This record gives sequence, C-alpha cells and structure tokens, in this order.
Amino acid sequence: MHRRAFYCSANAIFENVGRVASEEVVLQLINTKCMPSLLYGLEACPLAKSKLSSLDFVVNRFFMKMFRTSNIEIVRNCQSYFGFKLPSELWSIRVKTFDVKYASCGYSFVNYGTNAT
Repeated sequence: MHRRAFYCSANAIFENVGRVASEEVVLQLINTKCMPSLLYGLEACPLAKSKLSSLDFVVNRFFMKMFRTSNIEIVRNCQSYFGFKLPSELWSIRVKTFDVKYASCGYSFVNYGTNAT
C-alpha cells in the first residue's frame, strides 16, 4: 500500500515538473511529499531487512527513472551528491524518535493494557 502511494505521488510530481524543474527541486518535492507516504506508520513496526530493501528499491527505481540510468552506482552517487536518504536510513531515525516519545509517555509493552490499582 505504501509503495503505491509513493509511486502515484512521485509520478504526478515527475509528470508535472520532472524535466522542467531542477533535480534539486524534484528531489525536495519527493522528499517532502512522497517519502512520508512511503514510511507512514512504519516506525511502530519491526521491519525485516528484506522489507527495508524493498522500500529502498522503490526509491532507487525512481532515481533510475529520473536520471535515465539502470546503473545502481550512478544512482548511489546521485543520492550521495544530493544528500538523499533512503527509506531504510529514514526508518531507523524515525524508530529512535518513536522509541524516545513512547518511553516518555510512561508506557511499556509489558504493562500496556493492564489495570492500574
């Protein structure tokens, strides 16, 4: 579901401004409008490496389309040059933030839902 939302919004951005706007503008739009839909709610879920890789694949494919290449090294160089973080990197940051916020609420997974006396 998350991938579909990413592809829909990324393709809409790319169709409207893709070849007219600079790469910086397109990537900023992707980062602010599409990445949240790809990562929505996932910080509360433990994800296997394979799931994180599949999320990274979605972004890598978009980069391949944008820069008209199928070479993953070129894609990685572009991501590095533009400072674009992959979903796996963003997910781990979001998990840490979620854990801190959750811990500050005073809840723990062990006593969640038990009656307080």
